[in-house]
Amino acid sequence: MNILIIGGAGYIGSHVAREFLDQGHRITVYDNLSSGLRENLFPEEAFIHGDILDYTGLLRAATGDNTHRVSKMPVFDAIIHLAAFKAAGESMIKPEKYSVNNITGTINILNAAVEGGIKNIVFSSSAAVYGEPEYLPLDEKHPTNPENYYGFTKREIELFLGWYEKLKGIRFANLRYFNAAGYDVKGRIKGLEQNPANLIPVIMEAAAGKRPEVQIFGDDYDTPDGTGVRDYVHVNDLALGHLAALEYITRNDKSLTVNLGSETGISVKEIIEAARRISGKPIPARIVGRRPGDPAKLTASSKLAHEVLGWTARYSDPDTLIRSTWEVYKGTAK
Repeated sequence: MNILIIGGAGYIGSHVAREFLDQGHRITVYDNLSSGLRENLFPEEAFIHGDILDYTGLLRAATGDNTHRVSKMPVFDAIIHLAAFKAAGESMIKPEKYSVNNITGTINILNAAVEGGIKNIVFSSSAAVYGEPEYLPLDEKHPTNPENYYGFTKREIELFLGWYEKLKGIRFANLRYFNAAGYDVKGRIKGLEQNPANLIPVIMEAAAGKRPEVQIFGDDYDTPDGTGVRDYVHVNDLALGHLAALEYITRNDKSLTVNLGSETGISVKEIIEAARRISGKPIPARIVGRRPGDPAKLTASSKLAHEVLGWTARYSDPDTLIRSTWEVYKGTAK
């Protein structure tokens, strides 16, 4: 297939692009490089430097600038949408930023897809759409009640996709997951996330001497070691999930909303101890107060992904998550 990956130079997007290339698909990456990196692009893929808020440029990308084409057949078989902003904390301070990029930008993508005759979209959603868990592990039937504006925008995008399916015949896959982590297990992707806020890259920066310590937000939760437990999914697993989801919706002509989770959960202390052991660095850590709204444990059920996609997390154990990340960060150590 010929696939347009929007946000394909970013952390998750570059891994998704690599997986599609490995499976023999043709790829065009559309990215404004606000968080993506040119070094994460591959020679086998085409690249368009563009923004999802530039509808004219996006339309040209999606249609192959069809004003000059005789054939009106779609240029692309599918779109992979990974261009939403994702910092939950920032979204509560700057909701306008997330409204414009995530919601307006997605409407532009959907309209460009309609104009380009593209009938398949895989959307990188989030388990943040669920909000405070009523039960664990979270499955796809859990109520959606986001607790931050980021999660709200992701849920709204899912609803937009549902309407465009009804009105325009677009098939979609919403992929819900928590914490993307790790780096390409084959070492082909080296570009570091810019301004990371997630736990593992923060730990890696401490290991590399780029920050003095890691803050642990609470150690008195009802968990085995008192620290928060989260569902971490390796980006190679996520890339495989995007591939499986696209194959599903194109093969079955049917949309899908599905969790991609490790199902096990790893505590903050477990992650830090694994990082110390693998990196050989002391990694200072300090207990600070809990953050408001942080639950003790968050894990997602992937039963549906197992059943309909044949997907399972292969690389999401603590050692693989940390080792693949440290292989990239250790070259930056001071």
